[in-house]
Amino acid sequence: MGNVFSEKQNHFRMQKTAFFSLVVVMAVSFFLFILSWENYKGESNWKVFSRKVLPRGEDTLIHAVQRIRKLSLLSGLPTKIERKTNKSNIYSLGNVKTQSRGPENPVPIMNLSSFKKLPQWSFEDIYNLDAPLTPTTCPQSLRNSKDEDFQKVFLPNICMFLHKDNFNIREWNRLSHFNNPFGFMGFKYNDVMPVVKLIPKPKEPLLLPKPGGDGCVHCAVVGTGGILNGSKMGAEIDAHDYVFRMNAAVVDGYEEDVGNRTSVYVHTAHSITASPIFYRKFGYKAAPHDEGIKYVLIPEGLRDFQWLNAVIKGERVAEGEYRNRNARTYYSGQYNETRFYVLHQDFLRYVRNRFLKSGNLNRGYWAIVRPTNGAFAIFTALHVCDTVSAYGFMTDDYSKYSNYYFQKYLKTNVVFYANHDYIMEKNLWKSFHERKIMKLFQKAKPQEKTEKPPPP
Repeated sequence: MGNVFSEKQNHFRMQKTAFFSLVVVMAVSFFLFILSWENYKGESNWKVFSRKVLPRGEDTLIHAVQRIRKLSLLSGLPTKIERKTNKSNIYSLGNVKTQSRGPENPVPIMNLSSFKKLPQWSFEDIYNLDAPLTPTTCPQSLRNSKDEDFQKVFLPNICMFLHKDNFNIREWNRLSHFNNPFGFMGFKYNDVMPVVKLIPKPKEPLLLPKPGGDGCVHCAVVGTGGILNGSKMGAEIDAHDYVFRMNAAVVDGYEEDVGNRTSVYVHTAHSITASPIFYRKFGYKAAPHDEGIKYVLIPEGLRDFQWLNAVIKGERVAEGEYRNRNARTYYSGQYNETRFYVLHQDFLRYVRNRFLKSGNLNRGYWAIVRPTNGAFAIFTALHVCDTVSAYGFMTDDYSKYSNYYFQKYLKTNVVFYANHDYIMEKNLWKSFHERKIMKLFQKAKPQEKTEKPPPP
């Protein structure tokens, strides 16, 4: 009798276990069906992504890539990630390739206020790359630098410029995870996408070697630092193949110190509109407009896309801070869509992540922290030139000089704004100079007196 009772208990337990297993299988199947159905509808949820910092190393990149692939069905992220063949930089040279796989929708808008410090995504250090560069024939090219640390983080073919051919809904969804100017966090899709679709693909590189030259592209980047006051560097600056300037590029009356040529002007909508007002008393009337000049825009906020929309269409700004302004007049007749470039969010983020990642990004005001326009100008030059010389940038003895070189007869102190880490940039320029990555203009230090050797 006991055996019969025991057998019934065992049979009951087996039925209970089978039923429980069936319930689990049905629940998992239902969950997977919901996920696939969400993907089919093109919807996504950005909350699934890890906020952990991507560690360095080839193995961690592989794991990150695998995570991105697994999560791509929910995120709208690209699924094909290619490696570059440069063996000196194997851990984060992935190229995010966009693929069209049917209709998709923009991810839900992420608000800056949701983060107390810079959020870190598993795909933080993966960028779009352009086609491999043609090998340089310039023996002095910084691409041939022997500095291993520099080569490890330098991406010579990082995607530098944003245009309609390299942007789509999947790129929007990816870049919506990053705050501006590094992405589109907090922006509305319909405020940005129509403008990006107006940007033509550049027909040629930003700069090319000068005919009859040595095959190298030699560039000078000229800042506005007071160290240039009385420097008499003008002739040396103008002797370069190309000259970059930014912000209040005052030239008239200061040619002996800063030169008078401008080949590339790096700006934001704010800097090109505000500088003539703020620095009019120093003789600054308008942005440089040399014949054939090339303009490079840093898209730092929504107002820059509103500005860009008007510039490309040749209309007045339709909305926002610069409403009703005739944008093209600020380029003094030198605007030409073939000579107008917009820096890509991946390039801007790469500059910050690899070279200028300030500790202030861990503070409550992280969302406004970014490299200066001058820093972006230097890195633009470092990626399109073979040799780069920087003038008018902060050096260790900055306190000796006025804030600006055009304050000839006025001694002012350097103003430190919360949105820029000036000391970090100063230290980086000094390091680049010492490592022969670029040449930094510094005032000559007095020679130390040496004692005469004792008589024999």
